[in-house]
Amino acid sequence: MASASMPWFPIRTARLLLREFHAGDLDDIHAYASDQNTVRYMEWGPNTPEVSSQRLHLTLAEQEQWPRRDVNLAAQLLENGRVIGSVRLGLDGQDGADLGYVFGSSWWGVGYGYEAASAVLAAAFDTLELHRVWATCDARNAASVRLLEKLGMRQEGTMLRDRKVRDGWRDTGLFALLNDEWQVRPG
Repeated sequence: MASASMPWFPIRTARLLLREFHAGDLDDIHAYASDQNTVRYMEWGPNTPEVSSQRLHLTLAEQEQWPRRDVNLAAQLLENGRVIGSVRLGLDGQDGADLGYVFGSSWWGVGYGYEAASAVLAAAFDTLELHRVWATCDARNAASVRLLEKLGMRQEGTMLRDRKVRDGWRDTGLFALLNDEWQVRPG
């Protein structure tokens, strides 16, 4: 697998630096991870300060290993250094990976999610030469569905009441994109 040779990050985009997490990111992480709006459709949160700290320490320990299957990157604003979310690529060991992301609600609607996710997809397909990347989201999360579709992912199905979250069982949409589809996308 191409990911085993060397890290494919950090990634710089027009407005973001996608990089490994640092211990000093805790306040920024907790700001979005404790926000009810941010975590509304997530399986976790809202975080207490203790949970945010524990999760960051676990992430920092995971970052000590290379190669690793799950790569979690902080999404840092270039303009002020603030971490506003994260993007994750979880390699399956069979030329595929799942994509995940979270951005603080204060930064929704201005394209940061698309910017970060498309940069990670470019790394997945162009650098790691993966065959397939998929993502899931709560089917009620219309903004995330739109983002996945804008990335060129197609909905492959809906898993009915497959995850128990704060407000009960949720339906989960499954989206995917193949490398050959990525290579011929417009623009």
